Amino acid sequence: MERKEWSILTWIIGIFAVFYFVPYQSGWFNNSIVSGVNLLNEYAKQHVLTCLVPALFIAGAIGVFIKKDAVLKYLGPKATKWKSYGIASISGAILAVCSCTILPLFAGIRKRGAGIGPAITFLFSGPAINIAAIFMTMSVLGFKIGIARVSAAILLSILVGLSMALIFREKIAEGGLFIQKEESAKISKYAIGIFFALMVGILIVNGLQINQTIKYYLMGLLSLGVVGIAAFKLNKKTVSEWLNETWSFSKLILPLLFIGVFVAGFIMPLLPESIITHLVGSNTIIGNVIASIFGAFMYFSTLTEIPILQALMTKGMHSGPALALLLAGPSLSLPNMLVVRGVLGTKKTAVYVGLVIIYATIGGLIFGSII
Repeated sequence: MERKEWSILTWIIGIFAVFYFVPYQSGWFNNSIVSGVNLLNEYAKQHVLTCLVPALFIAGAIGVFIKKDAVLKYLGPKATKWKSYGIASISGAILAVCSCTILPLFAGIRKRGAGIGPAITFLFSGPAINIAAIFMTMSVLGFKIGIARVSAAILLSILVGLSMALIFREKIAEGGLFIQKEESAKISKYAIGIFFALMVGILIVNGLQINQTIKYYLMGLLSLGVVGIAAFKLNKKTVSEWLNETWSFSKLILPLLFIGVFVAGFIMPLLPESIITHLVGSNTIIGNVIASIFGAFMYFSTLTEIPILQALMTKGMHSGPALALLLAGPSLSLPNMLVVRGVLGTKKTAVYVGLVIIYATIGGLIFGSII
């Protein structure tokens, strides 16, 4: 059994050990268990089928159809920095994804050769500049904090990516450009383009604030289009490679993701709201650090951070820590960290989390001082 599989098994055994040895009569324990199960149930219903599954299939398609040299050209270590970081910082804007749904896409471009800097920029900015969340932020929390959120998210994503690239310098591989397999080369580029467009379209439609019936109808049509192209335009070997690649990403991401979501839900009832609002009531370094750490470790479903933050601001949370939470929250979460660790390793993940918390704190401090 591989090390990653042992790690997943250890987490599962640990959770069942807690269930077995901690007495169920404990009120806090029962509340935390219910909270963890409820969050996992909510995540499964709202995100797995409509967000995560399409993202996994896109990641699998990236692994099969996207030429490595194309990724290297725009996001690789040799790419022009303004181009690679610029593309990575805004490319997630069209996708209404959370910190978990972005993971398969991040793993896909990283596997195809994206440098750690642009890949991290994409990982951070994808959920942070969610267009639906930006407009909802402006509507609910105010225009100023909405503008600050999108501008700070783009800037910080680039800073975090550049910092990671400077700390973990990668060797630039010479030669060895990916050569598309003969079977894939026979497939029309036009068909592959439509194939990707339909899958991305599913994620875009899912993020639209429209009637649920219309939304599911459109997503169903797009899904049928994907199946149609796979059945009539792709050969069996290519389809098999695509499904195998998708399954590989699923095995890497889903177990750790579900464990992380449950643990985040388990912790939520143990965090007294009154103490949190007391600590973040002023624009201090401590207040912004606490808001950043709270946002980084808690799991927020897409758009749910806004009503939560509205409630906290109503109880006295300062606008500086509020922005810090908005910057760290959508881009990080405990489930997100566990999966990123599986892709990058413990050291790089720890540094990434630390950088997000530091930069989110600075962003909150600056905004809170000028607002």
